[in-house]
Amino acid sequence: NIKKKYYSKTWSKIMKIKTTRFKNLKVFQGKSHLDNRGAFRELFSKNSIKEFNGVFWCMSKSKKNVIRGLHIQKKVNQAKYVSVVKGKIYDVVVDLRKKSKTFGKCFTIILSQKNSKSLYIPKGFAHGFMGMDKENYVVYGNSNYRSKKNELGIMWNDKDLGINWPARRPLVSKKDRNNLAFKEFCKRHIKN
Repeated sequence: NIKKKYYSKTWSKIMKIKTTRFKNLKVFQGKSHLDNRGAFRELFSKNSIKEFNGVFWCMSKSKKNVIRGLHIQKKVNQAKYVSVVKGKIYDVVVDLRKKSKTFGKCFTIILSQKNSKSLYIPKGFAHGFMGMDKENYVVYGNSNYRSKKNELGIMWNDKDLGINWPARRPLVSKKDRNNLAFKEFCKRHIKN
């Protein structure tokens, strides 16, 4: 118990949590400790997000101008904790929670090794990002395992969402080029 209290106090000094206008969407401002050996950075503590149980952790490597997304698992939805351990990304989430005040709105943020920011994304958001450096390593924890049959996507360049991606010629997978338009996604998957 003493150890847990000490860790909570230490964590709150290292990691500052900022709320956003999107309910339960949080930005974590970390700190990298540098010395002549290299660097050390704490990424996540269970004490910081009580409702998040990260059971499935992944890492992706993306080249500059690669866009991944916008992804969501509809029936087996996932909360996510996203952080960059090398490089820089333009991270985007879209609120798909029908009863939310920010339904259909986008939140964007730059996450990088240098700024030590992480993003907690609650269930009900589509997520995507674009690599901004030559090499971009993204670590993300998920509250549920991947369910291939429940994977859905919204077009990265949907006109109704109007996301201002910082690339003129992005690299997008064939799968993501065939994602649904936002209105079509809502028509098929958001219940009235």
